[in-house]
Amino acid sequence: MNIIKKLILIVPACFIVSCHADLDQDPIDPDSFTETNVFADAQEAKSALAKLYASLALTGQQGPAGQADITGIDEGTSQYTRMLYSLNELTTDNAVVGWGDPGLPNLHAMSWGASNDFSTGMYYRLAQEVSFCNSFITNAQSFGDDPEVAAYIAEARFLRAFAYYNLIDIYGNVPLVTQVSTVPPEQASRKEIFDFIEAELLDIQANLKESGANEYGRVDKVASWALLSKLYLNADSWVSEDRYSDAVEFSKMAINSTYSINTTDANGNGSAYDELFLADNNSNGAQSEFIFTANFDGNESKTYGGTTFLVHASIGGSMEASEFGVNGGWEGLRATKALVNQFDYAVTQTDDDGNPVEWEDSRAMFYTDGQSLEINTIANTFTDGYAVTKFKNIDSEGNQGSDGGGDFVDTDLPLIRLAEMYLNYAEAVVRGGAGGDLATATGYINELRERAFGDNSGNINSSDLTLNFILDERARELYWEGQRRTDLIRYNLFTTGSYLWPFKGGTRSGTAVEDFRTLFPLPGNLISVNPNLTQNTGY
Repeated sequence: MNIIKKLILIVPACFIVSCHADLDQDPIDPDSFTETNVFADAQEAKSALAKLYASLALTGQQGPAGQADITGIDEGTSQYTRMLYSLNELTTDNAVVGWGDPGLPNLHAMSWGASNDFSTGMYYRLAQEVSFCNSFITNAQSFGDDPEVAAYIAEARFLRAFAYYNLIDIYGNVPLVTQVSTVPPEQASRKEIFDFIEAELLDIQANLKESGANEYGRVDKVASWALLSKLYLNADSWVSEDRYSDAVEFSKMAINSTYSINTTDANGNGSAYDELFLADNNSNGAQSEFIFTANFDGNESKTYGGTTFLVHASIGGSMEASEFGVNGGWEGLRATKALVNQFDYAVTQTDDDGNPVEWEDSRAMFYTDGQSLEINTIANTFTDGYAVTKFKNIDSEGNQGSDGGGDFVDTDLPLIRLAEMYLNYAEAVVRGGAGGDLATATGYINELRERAFGDNSGNINSSDLTLNFILDERARELYWEGQRRTDLIRYNLFTTGSYLWPFKGGTRSGTAVEDFRTLFPLPGNLISVNPNLTQNTGY
């Protein structure tokens, strides 16, 4: 068992967190996080470190509900990866949800405002993670030169940089806070946040564990390289800087590490891709590909977010929940036709109406029985749109996850995996980054496609490797993993009329929306309590 699954039950006894409405100023009561006994020795500091990781997976001190870390939003909804899915997938061509929770229909319609529950909740979650990390770093520094604690501090700084990566992606100009304080913070520019993330990730490499040397669930040097790869790939979009050569360099460093693309077909179904999203993906071979994960355990770390959300909410219609290792479906999430159409080149069978129902590409993980390809109405009609079967709570041998009741899911969720580094490398090379070459990039893409097809029948030539092809390949490889909005913005397709999908902008055929929608608003109540902050344009 990894650090998160070992220590998740210890954490509530260590931290009693209070919440404040002005979470931009003081996300938690720092004294409650830094009690003397928490940092009594290096082993106790390790328990405190677990809270920093757990804050990205769980929602409070009790789980799955009760003693929430943040208030004003349903606790399960407030979980980090669930909100990442809501903001980065439901706003795109990848997914819709049929529920009518306040603020939720506005996401796919791209009509959210400054009081939207989901964009507000995500800001508070990330601000809290920054505050947790700041408190940990300050207190752990009291151990002096202990090399193990130095590694803990480096991990905490990575997690803080990761939170800020999300903040500048989603909100743009945000406060840059590196110490817990009650003083209302000043707003930093996106460029200042970018430079801070870059400097932190470069500086911590000396103290992070070597590639593959840390416990599963904890980051090592490769995570810093991978996050730099992501940062540099988006530099032109975010701060108008061409950093594609740097993206090539750090993608290459991650690729040349001890991590490897999973090719293990442990369940014998002819595909190694689905092993990445099963209940035993921490041990079935998939873990070799995972650089950074949010870890879940159906007994030890219960939440209504995470993969519990992704599995349950994707089940409805005539689907059998038991085949997914859970006790029922929530009838919410489906794919848009635009996502299904990404696999048109690999269709092997259609229904009587000519709609695809089987594909040669094993990444096309759709349930079509009783489902329509077209979405006529999003609300309360689960059979409108194909269901997605990518995430399951069964292991490679077909056994249900550890929660015998089928409520909570064991499947870990990759936040960064090596396949993304392959795609980053290829895109950075095609965009003109120095230090790479097209033949190598093509080889990386073909490695992913050979896994998907089971042979080389889906391989491409270097002449096929265009930016548009890479964007489509990212959709096929990474869909529902919280990446799509960022990708579409980088390609200048998120708001424009040059690329439409069903119900984009709230119309069935899709329409362009205002360009300011590339950023979410800062929470309205946050603006009202901190005069140092300026709201994003359009809100």
